[in-house]
Amino acid sequence: MDIDVKKIANLSRIRLTDVEAADLAPQLSSIMGYIDKLSEVNTDGVPPTAHPHDVAMPQRADVVTNPSRRDALQQPAPRTESGLYVVPKVLE
Repeated sequence: MDIDVKKIANLSRIRLTDVEAADLAPQLSSIMGYIDKLSEVNTDGVPPTAHPHDVAMPQRADVVTNPSRRDALQQPAPRTESGLYVVPKVLE
């Protein structure tokens, strides 16, 4: 299997020297060979799965659990307007 490491590195936006590319070529070729071996496995009749365990995720009710404290938190502020803090202009 001929792997062009420099082309893959370029597509991945990774800068490699020729020496680094030569060192990585056998490793990448080995990985691609393993992927080819996996594609030979017969998976007919095997349903696709997203998780190895057949579990259901518990879901909580989508309700507000903490009340709005905006008014109490803004009370010590020198100035507020429409629920926002008003601060002095910094840039002209």
